[in-house]
Amino acid sequence: MITVEEASSIIQSNLFKPREISVPLDQCNGMTLAEPIHADRDFPPFDRVMMDGVAIASKSFYSDQRNFTIEGVQMAGMPQLTLNDPSKCIEVMTGAVLPKNTDAVIRYEDVTIENRVVSINSDTVESMQNVHLQGMDSAKDTVLIRNGTKISTAEIGILATVGKGEVMVYAPPKVAIVSTGDELVSVREIPKEYQIRQSNSHVLKAALMGMGIEATIFHIIDEQAQMNKAMDKIFTEHDVMILSGGVSKGRKDFVPEVLNELGVKKLFHGVKQRPGKPFWFGTREDNKTVFALPGNPVSTFMCFYKYIKPWINASLLVKEKAEFGILNEGFTFDKPMTYFLQVKVSNVDGQLIATPVQGQGSGDLGNLLLADGFLELEQTVSNFSKGKVFPFIRYRSA
Repeated sequence: MITVEEASSIIQSNLFKPREISVPLDQCNGMTLAEPIHADRDFPPFDRVMMDGVAIASKSFYSDQRNFTIEGVQMAGMPQLTLNDPSKCIEVMTGAVLPKNTDAVIRYEDVTIENRVVSINSDTVESMQNVHLQGMDSAKDTVLIRNGTKISTAEIGILATVGKGEVMVYAPPKVAIVSTGDELVSVREIPKEYQIRQSNSHVLKAALMGMGIEATIFHIIDEQAQMNKAMDKIFTEHDVMILSGGVSKGRKDFVPEVLNELGVKKLFHGVKQRPGKPFWFGTREDNKTVFALPGNPVSTFMCFYKYIKPWINASLLVKEKAEFGILNEGFTFDKPMTYFLQVKVSNVDGQLIATPVQGQGSGDLGNLLLADGFLELEQTVSNFSKGKVFPFIRYRSA
């Protein structure tokens, strides 16, 4: 068996190579940019009026002029007007182009208007006050969004502003979720006394959907020839296969043997961790990747958030933010392996306080409802003191 650090290193060294595809702007939310986005012109593209009011030539104010006859009205969306007489003014609206020969905007709140004559009530006027200068936000050709950025509503606003009706993104991998085991039945069936309903597949599908990735669920019975045929077909239509079950040492745990027959190179099988010790990982030369997870629910859950989610994000150039939690109670684990402790977290003065949640082992799926994630406790220590800081793997949103 290898360590958790070795497993993570091997997985991160074998990233999926995504295709670059073009998608319409209204379909790119949640995807990852495969191109840098540049400003197609200055932003703002002109000296923009920031307040409803009047625009004047400030030199007239400095010459002690306080009353200005309105020469015209500059609305937003109109071509730029020109102030022909510096002793006059132009009414302006928010978002409009600053009229030519003016350099200051006085708010309506600071003037009195009677019979088209504006009286300025303010004691001071500064050149370019209430004006958003051309190029102040970004100059033309500036990189606004970098390659590898995950697109959110904020990025969509910028993409629309620069006229990106079609966006180059990294295509997410096509994922197949495969469960094995004769004891499993569909969630819509009533199980016999010796059967259980599938749950891991739906957990994995939901977790992937939370990342913006669609996945297809398959179930294969524990019969080697049928498993070989079914997996071979799945490989032709998917980039990634996530298996749940069939990787332990039981008589019907055929998964490793079948994967070998299908040309998948095993990179490791067995990690010094609890839960999830039988975890299997391998790749194929045609850019296919396989994660074979233990069938116990908590093991499947932990392995996804510890290994698969970071692998997908790294493959799509999405940077993850590391989190850490402070252990709120002392804890003992005397096995020579990394322990992933289920914890409930609370934010106290900006720090995550992690309180252990007692469970009944890796089969206790219901216990996940009480926790927010896992603390990763290193294998070199057996007694973990209250107040120590450990990496926190979150599966419930803050």
